Amino acid sequence: MGFRTEAYNLIITGVGGQGNVLISQLIGQSLVSKGYFVTIGETYGMAQRGGSVMSHIRIARGKQLSPLIPRAKGDFIVALEPVEALRVLGVYGNLHVVVLVNTRPIYPVDVTTGNAFYPDFKELRKALGSHSRKTYSIDATDKAIQMGLPILANMIMVGAFLALKLIPLGIEEFRENLSNTLSQKRFEINAKALEAGEAIIQESL
Repeated sequence: MGFRTEAYNLIITGVGGQGNVLISQLIGQSLVSKGYFVTIGETYGMAQRGGSVMSHIRIARGKQLSPLIPRAKGDFIVALEPVEALRVLGVYGNLHVVVLVNTRPIYPVDVTTGNAFYPDFKELRKALGSHSRKTYSIDATDKAIQMGLPILANMIMVGAFLALKLIPLGIEEFRENLSNTLSQKRFEINAKALEAGEAIIQESL
C-alpha cells in the first residue's frame, strides 16, 4: 500500500493503566527517526487508573502541526477499550476513518455497582462499523493474558495496527526503536507481543 504525502491523524485511546501514552510516544519516536514531523497531544479524564486517556498523534512530512486533531478529522483510531472507541469516534470520526479496537471491556465503577449500563460488544461493533470506513476488532487482552502479562495488550494492538500498513511505519522499524528504548528483557517480551498482533491481523485480512 502506498502512503499519502499529507498529514495523518491517529488517535490512540483507552483508560488509565493500559499504557496507551507509552505506545504513542514510541510510535512518535519511530516516525521522527524516519524524518517525519510528529506532534503528540494528550487528554485525560479522571486523573486516576480507569479514567479516559487519549493521545493525538499528528504525522506530517513538511511541517509541525498543532497538537490536537480537529473535530471529525481523525484518520485512524486505535482503541484499547471498546467504549472509548465509540466515544472518540463520536467526536473525531468520519466516514473515512479506520478503527482498530480491543474487544475486552474495562467496566467503570458505575457499571460494576449497577448504576450504569455497559453495551454488549456486538452492539458496539455494529455502531463502530456503521460510522467508519472499516473496523477491525481483535482479542488483544485475551492474547496478552495467554502470554502471561495483560499489559502487553497495548503492544499487541501496535503490532496489529502497523500490520495494516496505514501509516508510513513498518513493524521492523518500530521494533528497532523499541530495542533502543527498552532493556533487553523488556524488549524481548514486547517484541513477541508485536509479532502476536501482526499475526492476529494477518489472519483476518
